[in-house]
Amino acid sequence: MWSLQTAWWELPVRGAVVYAALLLLIRVSGRRTVGQFTPFDLLVVMLLSEAVSNALNGGDTSVFGGLVSAAVLMALNMLVAVVTARSRTVQRWVAGEAVLIGKDGRLFTQVLKQQHVPYADAEEALREADCDLPSMACAFLEADGRISILKKPAAAPGAAG
Repeated sequence: MWSLQTAWWELPVRGAVVYAALLLLIRVSGRRTVGQFTPFDLLVVMLLSEAVSNALNGGDTSVFGGLVSAAVLMALNMLVAVVTARSRTVQRWVAGEAVLIGKDGRLFTQVLKQQHVPYADAEEALREADCDLPSMACAFLEADGRISILKKPAAAPGAAG
């Protein structure tokens, strides 16, 4: 139960390799992976965790081995958080940046396709922002997968149009 079935140093190495590989895969797969989950996205994440569990623990089923693996993952996550808070370059690489997906009442369908964002998601964001398409100044796909809408400034009362 408590005795390790693998070398003590193997668990941190495995944890670091799996963490880095998953970080890269999630980053490459696009923003929707980290944004709002659809049922399909949730299923993929659950299956991912199952797929890498043996790679993470190397067959070690001890409680201590599981705690070491969990501690390594938490430490790596904290390390990434600290480094991304201090380095804009690392932050852009890990989290990405906002992408302009629409401007002046027009959504950029090609950019939406490149970012794997359904047009309907952009329309939903417009509704949530209580903004019709002609009133939209800019639309951004944020690094976390959300869509932000900026409205055009309202015309001043009594202003000639």
